[in-house]
Amino acid sequence: MDEEATRDFNERCAQCSEVNWGVTDGGRFYCRSCHNVIERTREVVNSDFLSNSRVQTISKGLRKQEKKDGGCEWYVCEGFQLVLKKQAEALEALGVCPQMKDEILCKFWRHYLQKSKQAYCNRSDGETVKALPVCDSSTDVDSEAERSSLLHSSFSESEGDLQTDCSFASSASRVSENTTVFSGSVDGSIYLMKNHKEKLRMTMPMTLSFCYMALLWLREPMTLSDLLRFVVEGHIPYLNVFQHFPEKMRLRGLDLKIFCVESWPVYEEVHTKMLELAAFLDLPRFPDVTDSCFLHPDMLCMKYLMEANLPDELHNWTCRVVRKISIGEADFLTLVPGNKSTRKVKYDVLAVAVIVVVLKLLFLLDDHYEWSLSDFAEERNKNNKEGGPYFEFKKWYKVIKCSLDTEQKKLDEERAKYLWRCDKPLFYSSKKKSKVLKRRQMVLNLQNQFGKLSGSLQPAEKPTPSSFQFSWSEENTDGSCFHGHSLKGVLQEKRGLLTAKNLDYWLCTLKLCNEQVCGHLAHYRELDFPQSYHFVLRLFSFLLRIQPSYIHDEVCVIEQKLFHKKLNDKPKHNRHIRK
Repeated sequence: MDEEATRDFNERCAQCSEVNWGVTDGGRFYCRSCHNVIERTREVVNSDFLSNSRVQTISKGLRKQEKKDGGCEWYVCEGFQLVLKKQAEALEALGVCPQMKDEILCKFWRHYLQKSKQAYCNRSDGETVKALPVCDSSTDVDSEAERSSLLHSSFSESEGDLQTDCSFASSASRVSENTTVFSGSVDGSIYLMKNHKEKLRMTMPMTLSFCYMALLWLREPMTLSDLLRFVVEGHIPYLNVFQHFPEKMRLRGLDLKIFCVESWPVYEEVHTKMLELAAFLDLPRFPDVTDSCFLHPDMLCMKYLMEANLPDELHNWTCRVVRKISIGEADFLTLVPGNKSTRKVKYDVLAVAVIVVVLKLLFLLDDHYEWSLSDFAEERNKNNKEGGPYFEFKKWYKVIKCSLDTEQKKLDEERAKYLWRCDKPLFYSSKKKSKVLKRRQMVLNLQNQFGKLSGSLQPAEKPTPSSFQFSWSEENTDGSCFHGHSLKGVLQEKRGLLTAKNLDYWLCTLKLCNEQVCGHLAHYRELDFPQSYHFVLRLFSFLLRIQPSYIHDEVCVIEQKLFHKKLNDKPKHNRHIRK
């Protein structure tokens, strides 16, 4: 049968240069040597229809029919594919591995489309497009050749087009003709009518979940907090990303509810959706996170110690804590999708929580002991100029608080002044284009004139992307850098080992909450804890752009592991224990 259909087609394959063509179940031509699927289709005569009528499987571009207003037909999933493509290109420009876009992210996305029955799957001729529900994992592509095409295709080649089944396009067109809801996409109104209980309906925050999942698979040196910060700073398309859509992909009405974002991405939401996606796609165990990976706690602790302007010697103590409670093992750090028995690691939150625990071990952070140690270090530094200076907690607190307050105020002002309106105006027809552009130019001119009259500053330029938000150099003569300061003021030698002079430790909580019932592992209110402890949490919550309670939860988990034996022997009513 294939020989008859491909008898007159003698062109060589663009990938392997062989002439060995076959026909898929969907009617598309594919190379038997390399499984490359091309756009050429087979014409079929079906007696069930009128005499000599032809049925042709849809191919790229066939349904991209021009509308009267100059736009074209497009689907919501195509819009999200274009968003993912732009985000992957931005990440590549930031230094991410070039293979991420086509070899990792593209495969994840196409696998999602197949499993959610949005593309690369069979539909019956009479089936209408529903709410694109999540389907069973048994859904397969049309043939082995199409599966190979699914795995070997790339964002670079797709340019936003999806190879969907003919029945999908035709039924979607019928729905779009009958619906009265105003939208530019073919299925925009249907998409919003989906059951809200479906957790894996594609949304804008889920595009970041896809990107983070690809970064985690490649073990790239970019944490989730870094990714979200780059989004807020404008280095990765997310806010008003639809302005990058081609002009023919018109956004109208309900499309804006899908692609228009008017809130900042939330760490917990993006992380949770990433875990759900990985389980839904039935992904295997991710590549191991070993001690040589950037995501390992030892590596991240070094990074955050530098950014928090803390002494380098603290890194030895963070490594000791990591080894003590075995949170540096590959089995603990590596993501295994669908495994509910293991707690999913937030690498950046885990690292800063280890630092907080080490600070409590050495300085106690009870608003008393750390200040007395600081007075002792200050007196020693005045009287003894030999050797390196002792670390002064009080001086560090003043330096960090000044910088933190300045950066926090700057961030709050930038967020308050942020204009959610898109730079590129939306217009729905060529007739209205000139009017919309003229009106927008008038608004910009008025804004500039009022800005000059009021003396307001011009909006700040986009900051240069960097993994560090604070920069501390030991070359500074004002003594604001504490990296080289010594911890001898808080340590003592015992049996040939350096131990902390402080023998006490206060626990954040005696027992962890049930996360499924309470929604968190521990309660956190600023008034219930010492101000020094809250200040440290505030510093790291600013660096990660998350709530202090998230770090507090992780601190409690580490404490329970670190003092597990002593907690079982100690009376429940006492929060203070001896180390």
